[in-house]
This record gives sequence, C-alpha cells and structure tokens, in this order.
Amino acid sequence: MPSREPDDGNAGQIAYWNGPGGQRWLDRQQMHDAVLAPISGVLLERADPSAGEFALDIGCGCGATSIDLAQRVTASGRVLGIDVSAPMLERARGRRPPGLTIEFVLADAAEYAFEPGRADLLFSRFGVMFFADPARAFAHMRRGLRDAARLAFACWRAARENPWLMLPLQEAYRHVPRLPEVKPEDPGPFAFADERRVRQILERAGFGSIRFEPVDVSLDLAHGRGLEAAVDTALNIGPASRALEGQSPARRAAATTSIRAALARCQVGDSVPLPGALWIVSARNVV
Repeated sequence: MPSREPDDGNAGQIAYWNGPGGQRWLDRQQMHDAVLAPISGVLLERADPSAGEFALDIGCGCGATSIDLAQRVTASGRVLGIDVSAPMLERARGRRPPGLTIEFVLADAAEYAFEPGRADLLFSRFGVMFFADPARAFAHMRRGLRDAARLAFACWRAARENPWLMLPLQEAYRHVPRLPEVKPEDPGPFAFADERRVRQILERAGFGSIRFEPVDVSLDLAHGRGLEAAVDTALNIGPASRALEGQSPARRAAATTSIRAALARCQVGDSVPLPGALWIVSARNVV
C-alpha cells in the first residue's frame, strides 16, 4: 500500500536514521538486539500477540521485534513493520524467516495510509518518542486499528533513571561540547518520560484503558563479551553517539578513554551491567 509524503516535522529524524544513526545500528545490529532483548521479552509478554492476529510494528528498524511478533501470530497471522530508515529495512527484509507473513514498509507512520480498522495490535519498542506531533501521529495510527484493539509500547523514563545511556554521555561531555538543549516535549529518547503528558497524548488520540507499568532492567552493554564490547556499544548507541558525531579524532579518543574508565568501574566479569528504566504503556482503541 502506498504511503503519503512524510511529515516535514519528522524530517530531521528521517535524515538521521537514513544517515549516521541508521548506519551505526546496521554495523552493530546483532549486539544492539542482544542488549535490548530483555526489554523486548517484557514488552511482548504484555502485548500478548496470539495466533491469527494482525500486528503493526512502529519503528521496526532491522526487524527483530517484527520477527518476534510474527513468530507469535504464526503463519495464520500477519505483521506489518514500518520504519523511516531504508538501510535498516533492507536488513530487516534480509532477515525475514520463511513461512511467516511479514511485510516491511518504508514510511513515516504519522502519514502512512493504513488499512482502516484492520489491525489487532499497535506495537513499538522505542519507536514512538520521535514524532514531531505525537497526538496527531497516534490519532492517525489508531485509524488502522479495529474496535478495542490493543496498544503496547516501550519508552524510556527520565534520563537520570537511565545510567546505561547517560553515564557514557556525561563522560563524553568531559571532552566535547554539549548537545543542544532539548525541551522535555521535544522528540527524542526521553520525550515520553512524563506519564501525565503521554496519557494526555493518548487520550487526545482516542485511546482508553491506559496503563503505565514502570519496569527497571539491568542492561549488559557488553552482552558478556568484555569491556571493549561495552565501550563499542556506548560509543554507538544513544546520546553519546550523537555528541561524538563529527568530533575530531583526538576528542573522540579522549572521550573513549573516559568512557572506558567509567565502564570499567561497573564491570562484573565479562559483563558491564547498567541500570535502565522504562515504561511499558498499554491501552485500548476506544470506539
């Protein structure tokens, strides 16, 4: 099904995920999937996809969550994975297992022409915090859901509760300029940290029975592969990667040294576990 032109307000995110951000995920896709796997497991359990259902996976990236969903809805069901990143979707299509019905579409979910009233589940692992106008985006996506369909997504809580992202960034700031200040409601990883704001967005979009479940996790940046693997993850995922983008080799080297020293203090054997804090948000499509 064709998509509409992307929302100009989302143009910055689209450029980023078709440029350096998307390339970093591609280069380290297996490691990133492994680091985030504990979160995917909790989110899938709460979403409770079942055989024969039709699920929409918003911000599906390289396809890990779409594949997980497809395995649960089985061959009698269907998954539509949507993302703005062409290179990440190319990887997703190459990973698609035989025997399951998964379609990957390059589109801005805030504009995509969904089949009206068809999907049973609107699902996203960290793919919904980047809309320029989230209430409008959720209202648009809701049109693709049947009556009483489920919504389930994961989003980060406050930055201070997520050392796995903020510790590397603070160490990078010892050597590089700070990123431009982001307002609490600006698109970004922590845009949905405020429960009250997100509840208002979903209510305005037409969702009801809204629930927020705080989930605390320990994320092993090394995935059992030692300190240097954790350093590589820290340099290439999250805000630290953006802060280091375009910096001189000398500054990057100095920041890497500081990040390595900080992560070494957290090392336990071959793992480098750091706390993460998220919301699992669930809701229903209100008729």
